[in-house]
Amino acid sequence: MKRSERLVGMTYYLLEHPQQLVSLPFFTEAYDAAKSSVSEDLGIINQMFQKQGIGELLTVAGAAGGVKFIPFNSQENSESFADLLAKQLEDPERLLPGGYLFMSDLLGDPETIRNIGRLFATHFSDQNVDVIMTVATKGIPLAYAVASFLNVPVVIVRRDPKVTEGSTVSINYVSGSSRKIQTMVLPKRSLQKGANVLIIDDFMKAGGTIDGMKSLLAEFEANVAGIGVLAEAEDEDEERVVQDYVSLLQINNVDIKEKKIEVHRGTIFKS
Repeated sequence: MKRSERLVGMTYYLLEHPQQLVSLPFFTEAYDAAKSSVSEDLGIINQMFQKQGIGELLTVAGAAGGVKFIPFNSQENSESFADLLAKQLEDPERLLPGGYLFMSDLLGDPETIRNIGRLFATHFSDQNVDVIMTVATKGIPLAYAVASFLNVPVVIVRRDPKVTEGSTVSINYVSGSSRKIQTMVLPKRSLQKGANVLIIDDFMKAGGTIDGMKSLLAEFEANVAGIGVLAEAEDEDEERVVQDYVSLLQINNVDIKEKKIEVHRGTIFKS
């Protein structure tokens, strides 16, 4: 096999298996190459990953060692993407009643979702995340995007139990926006005791839903490894019940009458 072919094959494998330790013998056998050649190839790949600002190869020494692809977004790439996303959300045609913004088109765009996932994965890469949690429905694509870079499973909190998921744990919580008592459920088999869970959601005002997910995790004796939201909105009439979170974007000064919106970089760039 030519070196160019081997480089393509190895790069593809590493991109498809992030956070997974791959031994050098695996590559030498897969591509029928000497260990020294594979080591040189990995050096080239690592250099290119870092130059593009998309990740790096972590080398683990020892008999059980190898290399691990750690995806990340460079600060420059992250800020550029956030500014572009903010500009898109400032379109006054996105305004909805209650100060919400229409974001379904962005949440349905694969490239946008993937960039958001990489950005959050970069921020939480050192938190030893075991599981991503989100609430149905709009947070689902975001959760899977983050999970794809951290290489961990996703659990989905629902409003109503599904017969196909077996027995469930349910809690009541107060919605931050409507101030109504609501219910959320999660199958008992979803989480292990002591799991480190990263909560991901698309939009937050007062944070009642996220606070409910934190309470649900307490029922499972699981840990909150972090909380990430795509966009947070300020509301002077509501007291925020969640404080320990990061946001990609902050929506400020929403004027429905004048049809004006200001969107800025979120707290993830300040932490």
